Amino acid sequence: MPSTTAFFTQKQGELVPAPHARGPWSPDMLHGRLLGGLAARALEERHAEPGLHFARLTVDLFRSSPMLPVTVETSLVRDGRRIRVADATISTEQGVIGRACAVLLRQGEEAGGTQTFLTPSWDEPAPDGPPADGRGWTPPFDLWRLTEWGAPGPGRVWTRETHPLVDEEPVTPFVRAALAADFASPLSNVGTDGLRYINADYTLTLARLPESDLIGIEATGHVSAAGLATGQVTLHDTTGPIGFCTVTAVANPAGIGGR
Repeated sequence: MPSTTAFFTQKQGELVPAPHARGPWSPDMLHGRLLGGLAARALEERHAEPGLHFARLTVDLFRSSPMLPVTVETSLVRDGRRIRVADATISTEQGVIGRACAVLLRQGEEAGGTQTFLTPSWDEPAPDGPPADGRGWTPPFDLWRLTEWGAPGPGRVWTRETHPLVDEEPVTPFVRAALAADFASPLSNVGTDGLRYINADYTLTLARLPESDLIGIEATGHVSAAGLATGQVTLHDTTGPIGFCTVTAVANPAGIGGR
């Protein structure tokens, strides 16, 4: 049975990583998806309010970090009647390693009328079998590959968190979406010879929060030139699409980690 211990433990104001918080690029490097999850957790804990919805989360991952304790500080940028903006700064003893910005919008009535285009629900049923076996680095979350890794055409996966992020705290729907969103980079940037890009950021946009533990991710775009790439995915829960995620990435020679 896989461990279900948390990725981080709170100790004296810091978040201390467990061994399974490492990423795929290096055994001594924190996984970027967890930094986005920690930013989402802190922003939600300190700036959420009933009726305000986390509509956007941008996470900048501009510096790789060894497996060191992390702190997350937040600040309120603007607090208006219909929009709230808050920032988060993610640091270790080596300095700032990332930042995030969240936009919360006031919920209300639908705009009315008929949209000229709607993102369709995908035709992938919820998984009813075990997740995929690890190939090389084994992800510390459930992953079902619905398309062959690196095969031509849009990639599709289902994901599900299996560990708490911090201590025994439940993973909230917003944090769950933030953790899943980082998979936009490997899914949209993978090639026939594997993943040759490392992402510098990701921007998650949500019309609504996921209603299930399962989050489906479908690659819907990739453009690259001169060693730089941008990719996009659509995110789904078991009832339909919930939003999108875009990433920027830089070409990364095989076996080379870091940003």
